[in-house]
Amino acid sequence: MRPASLFRTGLALLLSGAASLHAAPMRGPIRHVLLISVDGLHALDLRNYIEIHPDSHLAALAARGVEYTHANTVVPADSFPGLLALVTGGTPAATGVYYDNTWDRSLAPPTGPCTATGAHARFNEAVDAPGGQGIDASKLPRDPAHGCRPVYPWQYLRVNTIFNVVRAGGGYTAWADKHPSYAIVQGPSGDGVADLYTPEIGTDGEDHPDTDAVTASIARTETYDTGKMQAVIHEVDGYRHDGHTRAPVPALFGLNLQSVNVAEKLAGYQNADGTPTPSLDAALTHVDTLVGQLMDALARRHLDASTLVILTAKHGNGPVDPDQLRHVSNKALRAVIAAAADGEPAQLTTDRSALVWLHDERTTGTVARTLLADRERLGIERVLWGRALGLLFPSPAHDVRTPDLIVIPQAGVIYDKPGASKRAEHGGFDTDDTHVALLVAGPMLPEPGRRLDAPVSTTQVAPTVLAALGLDPQALQAVHEQGTPTLPGVRWTDLPASGTH
Repeated sequence: MRPASLFRTGLALLLSGAASLHAAPMRGPIRHVLLISVDGLHALDLRNYIEIHPDSHLAALAARGVEYTHANTVVPADSFPGLLALVTGGTPAATGVYYDNTWDRSLAPPTGPCTATGAHARFNEAVDAPGGQGIDASKLPRDPAHGCRPVYPWQYLRVNTIFNVVRAGGGYTAWADKHPSYAIVQGPSGDGVADLYTPEIGTDGEDHPDTDAVTASIARTETYDTGKMQAVIHEVDGYRHDGHTRAPVPALFGLNLQSVNVAEKLAGYQNADGTPTPSLDAALTHVDTLVGQLMDALARRHLDASTLVILTAKHGNGPVDPDQLRHVSNKALRAVIAAAADGEPAQLTTDRSALVWLHDERTTGTVARTLLADRERLGIERVLWGRALGLLFPSPAHDVRTPDLIVIPQAGVIYDKPGASKRAEHGGFDTDDTHVALLVAGPMLPEPGRRLDAPVSTTQVAPTVLAALGLDPQALQAVHEQGTPTLPGVRWTDLPASGTH
């Protein structure tokens, strides 16, 4: 069995108290940071929408801030690594999280002998407790090195989050997302978010048996998003997300919105230029309306002058060009791997790429060459393994989480079950999946309405959040490890002081 990265383990121990060491009281003009992830929102979507709808709330928000036109999320561009990029400042190489559906060679399955034979680490709706209320510990992988305890999502994360640092600095925190397993934002301590709201999007709240009842409908997803935005507005008004229990207005809070993501999958685009279909344009308008309601709530509470709004996306979706779309059976991909090496793969995770974990790393070369020999039928552009994989991530020989191979498909390919019909998906490595919107806005910023073309990463959001609140970005372990800078264009320490709220 391959060992975990000793360097990263040592670093985590060394910096386990980093938040308390670096934390400082909030200071300066920014007292609140509001982070909004509109899943699927490309930079091109934001710019097109503003140009078509110049009187929109998104246009008004852009006029108050800095728009980063060449922002990219981490790869693979899935929701879990994309979210963690925003809240830790790190790539999967630092967080140890490559997807919400992976393999860890040091863990044991939920049942059976508790030995480190490797286990499926699944942190999506599959681990929900009945009714989508919390997480069912009996469905989680177990850690033989720690008394065979179940491994919760936040324990799987190797580094701390902005929520941990803000709470250590005396700030109140809140977050709303789409599955109970998104409690991963709590960070390894398990308590980074004071008010966590994670209504399961896989059910419609009415006990219908169809677990895709929400995401099979753009309208139902819009209703779901409206409910989460109302929860955040309750927090603006000085309550917890339920609207009943009094609470401080969070220093750091925000939410994830899903309607654009679902509209891209169900309706898509009209052409390669990214012209939205009417259904996608309507979903964008729904997001615009929700953003307007949120801005009105901030103004009503006189918090708009002291709140920095960051609007971005965990990931994009592709293909944008409908003529590129091609579905390839993930069963065919699995069959080729199984034919190349008996008993393989240990885990195959597919969407707009394929992550492959093997039981026996000695078969890696054979599997890679067999896949490439069938590249046309399987829609393969290239396969990352060995040295090529090591340029992006820690070697699987030294890290228990790294895939043994990553299949990069040809343009437009989605690996899915036979007969799938969705028009877009995420989880890949190309521009359609990674080139996302990023807008940082607030009346305290100099040069409002500025557009910066310099390449930036969504990992830079996390240190920027802390810098804006007067906290030390180096309190983030991933920032310390990977040297993640703040976003360019604003010197946070130079902003003029203002009244507190």
